[in-house]
Amino acid sequence: MANYSTNEFKGGLKVMLDGDPCSIVENELVKPGKGQAFNRVKLRNLMTGRVWERTFKSGDSLEAADVMELEMEYLYTDGDMWYFMKTDGSFEQYAVEKKALSDTEKWLKEQVAYTVTLWNDNVINVTPPNFIELQVTETDPGLKGDTAQGGSKPATLSSGAVVRVPLFINEGEVLKVDTRNGEYVSRA
Repeated sequence: MANYSTNEFKGGLKVMLDGDPCSIVENELVKPGKGQAFNRVKLRNLMTGRVWERTFKSGDSLEAADVMELEMEYLYTDGDMWYFMKTDGSFEQYAVEKKALSDTEKWLKEQVAYTVTLWNDNVINVTPPNFIELQVTETDPGLKGDTAQGGSKPATLSSGAVVRVPLFINEGEVLKVDTRNGEYVSRA
């Protein structure tokens, strides 16, 4: 397996640390006035989602993680497992446990492509697309003239997620939502 030296560290790089695959979130090279240079690295454990900071001396190296990220289409759930299918023509299906989904569960919509992270042929993480279109299933009715003050109200979407929307949004409308921060973007 390949090794990455500290001068090759950059955001998004997948490395093995303490037996778990990790992703580098941030990397900062620090050159103190006295002493050896070092890298202050912020890492995210891909198994647990935990983020922490660690320092590495200049010249240290880490083993590359054998992690694959594939585009897969969400199919269905049977209550215990969620099923995704490869979109490369092989139609191979993967069963995903709840712990690999984490916050993505509230953004699941059938026939939408998600980024699925595989390690040792097991799914360890599912990332939703940045924007997704979902239908409003429940919200308070909007009243005429409610838009003057720019207020907002909670709306429940077809996937179960609750987002803050402008007062003029009604049930049945399809909205574009940013999955990274859970905010309303626009009507679809």
